[in-house]
Amino acid sequence: MHDQAQGLRNLVRRAQAQGQAAGRGTRILTVTSGKGGVGKSNFTLNFALALQRKGFKTLVFDADIGLANIDVLMGVSSQLSLYHLLKREKTIWDIVQTGHEGLLFIAGGSGFNDLIRLTEEQLDEFAEQVNELSGKVDFIIFDTGAGLSKETLKFIVAAQETIVVTTPEPTSITDAYAIVKMVHAMQSDVRFRLVVNRTADIAEGRHTADKIRMVAKKFLQLDIPVLGYVADDPHVSKAVKQQVPFTVAYPHCEAARSIERLASDFIAGQPPDESGEGAVKGFLNKMMRLFRP
Repeated sequence: MHDQAQGLRNLVRRAQAQGQAAGRGTRILTVTSGKGGVGKSNFTLNFALALQRKGFKTLVFDADIGLANIDVLMGVSSQLSLYHLLKREKTIWDIVQTGHEGLLFIAGGSGFNDLIRLTEEQLDEFAEQVNELSGKVDFIIFDTGAGLSKETLKFIVAAQETIVVTTPEPTSITDAYAIVKMVHAMQSDVRFRLVVNRTADIAEGRHTADKIRMVAKKFLQLDIPVLGYVADDPHVSKAVKQQVPFTVAYPHCEAARSIERLASDFIAGQPPDESGEGAVKGFLNKMMRLFRP
């Protein structure tokens, strides 16, 4: 296990050197949804892989309490998770694992249930461990739980940016707006971007996004940019059954092309002056204040 951890360190050091040469730092994103069943985790995984293919070292942190499944979607058996870090049995580098195409990920397991019960000293140690990732990857993406749990809200408030995933279903639209409204009430400067998943076509995606944007503008005075739309594609469910990311199993399918366009637009819209090694520390400071007993 220590050999694997050392290999990961060497890998991210090379990525870090490349990133520093390009003037890049680490950015923190959360991905969430108002309800379960909208394909949030599947989107997170394939979006992260798309960023990885574009030369951005990416790590997915599975923060979905009780329903952590990033490893399942990749067909990887996770022997170590956040739980082992919180119990001080392993370091952050011991629990970082490698998935498809070199994508780094940390399995959540039951760990986040333990996070809310840590003492102040244990929280500080946890933050110190996670801060080891600072500057060593370009993006850390937290796949949060769906819905309005206190833990999900805390991660969203602490992150630099949150992607809200919805579908054209009326209940999904309503719940997506509800989570935006709840987070906005906690902290008004949280930056959202909207992704509409499982769309029949672009027109349906735009119509869905416009509903949420119009209500947010009217009642919250909040403008939510649309990041993009992902096509409703039968290859996605096929890939889930195979436990292979659909952009890996079917790279030329319509959904995979949607993710590719979306990732390109995301990178093009990144503010160059807001990333840096301090981003992880800032995120952790905010999160620790929210989680402290």
